[in-house]
Amino acid sequence: MAVKLETPLSLDEVLKLKAGDRVLLSGVVYTARDLAHKRFLTQGFPFNPEGAVIYHCGPLVKDMKVVSAGPTTSARMNPYLNFIFSKGIRAVIGKGGMNPEPFKGRGVYFAFPGGAGSLASEFVKRIRRVYWEDLGMADAVWELEVEEMPLIVGIDTKGRSLFI
Repeated sequence: MAVKLETPLSLDEVLKLKAGDRVLLSGVVYTARDLAHKRFLTQGFPFNPEGAVIYHCGPLVKDMKVVSAGPTTSARMNPYLNFIFSKGIRAVIGKGGMNPEPFKGRGVYFAFPGGAGSLASEFVKRIRRVYWEDLGMADAVWELEVEEMPLIVGIDTKGRSLFI
């Protein structure tokens, strides 16, 4: 049975999750790839990070509708984990895993299968807003409303990882 979660996530909620748990996530997620993470460091977040979920994704958008929303490789964002968790981010969605150490006591990593971008887009109910459009479609920060997006806890708050 899957755990149903709704954003924003509390620390108590993520502390209860274990690597391997199935999750159905609803609410708002924010896409962010390399360029957005670099900008977070210098300009802060264009959204409230407390309890937020970052999705390592560069969506394909046509007429303000998400056509594809598959995850990108998360390991590239390892250098930013301590920073984002220090600001209240509670979860990251991506593919391929990450360094489990920064997750301890602070957040979880949700895995979504690579190559399934059109499937992922089916769980995106609408685009609420886009930030930093100057970065281009793939690297802008998209505020997406998702409904029951199926995920697996790949790294939990104890640092247990399905990838190592």
